[in-house]
Amino acid sequence: MKKKLLKTLLISSILLTSSSFASDKLTINFTKETSGEIRKLKIYKNPAWASKINFSNKKEAFFSSPKSMFEFYFNKNKWKKFNVKTVDDMEDILVTDFKSHKIIDAKKAYFIYGSNKISPAGDDLVSFSSIEDAKNFKVSNNGRRIFRFSEVSNALIRLLNGRI
Repeated sequence: MKKKLLKTLLISSILLTSSSFASDKLTINFTKETSGEIRKLKIYKNPAWASKINFSNKKEAFFSSPKSMFEFYFNKNKWKKFNVKTVDDMEDILVTDFKSHKIIDAKKAYFIYGSNKISPAGDDLVSFSSIEDAKNFKVSNNGRRIFRFSEVSNALIRLLNGRI
């Protein structure tokens, strides 16, 4: 009985330790000097919209909103200083959960299109970690549609930027 209890405690401890290491990667650390790559807006002024991409070459790019992050994602070759050849060079793509302000993996997020919330970059996509929060936000803020990361297209980003 004591062996089982000890084994359970050991496994629980290992799982808790590994999950804390995994969450350590999900940070968007910025200073008052940090500007977004696309629009050059100061990130600290609107942290609820902050986004970031970490690259395999250890470089990082900050964005003033999810829309700006997607704009970079779809046009990565435009920013030569990051030396990004494919999306596989992007190790972590991070956005801020609009409700909790926690940093989340953009590939697991839900994005609301067409709401009445405007980011510093203008019309934008509002990000959430849970479908329930996304649905509630959509209803209460006149959102039109919920997208997953893989459903967001370059055409949608161009539409949000008024380029269609």
